[in-house]
Amino acid sequence: MRRAHGVRCTGAWEVVHGRIEPGEKPEQAARREVVEETGFTVERLYNVTCLPFYLPKQDTVNMAVVFAAFVAARGDVRLGEEHDASEWLPATQAAERIAWPRAREMIRDIIQLVGSGGAGPLEDVLLVT
Repeated sequence: MRRAHGVRCTGAWEVVHGRIEPGEKPEQAARREVVEETGFTVERLYNVTCLPFYLPKQDTVNMAVVFAAFVAARGDVRLGEEHDASEWLPATQAAERIAWPRAREMIRDIIQLVGSGGAGPLEDVLLVT
C-alpha cells in the first residue's frame, strides 16, 4: 500500500502495520490492523520475529512484532485514509518496492519460512492461529 498525501512518509510503499491497543495481544492487533487497512480477514497468522526501532521525536525505543498473514481471498483492497493506492505483486517484487529496508528483509524471511503456504516442520512453533 502507498502512503497518502499529507500523512507520515507520503508516497512510501509499506506493509500493514500499526499499534497494539491497551488490552490487546500482538496477534489480536495484527488481525485488527489487517482488517482496518485492507478489509481482509486473516485466515492464518504466523509469528516471524521482533524488531526494535527508535522514534527520535518521542525519544522511545519500540518493538515491532512481525507476523505473516494469509487472507481468505485476493481481491480489491479496501484502503483507509492513510493510503491512496495498493497493488498485488509477487512477494519478491513487493520486497523491492517497500520503502523500509528491514521490511524488505522480513518479506524475504517470510518467503523462506512460509512461502510454500505453511511453515513445514516449524508450523507448530510459528503458527499463531
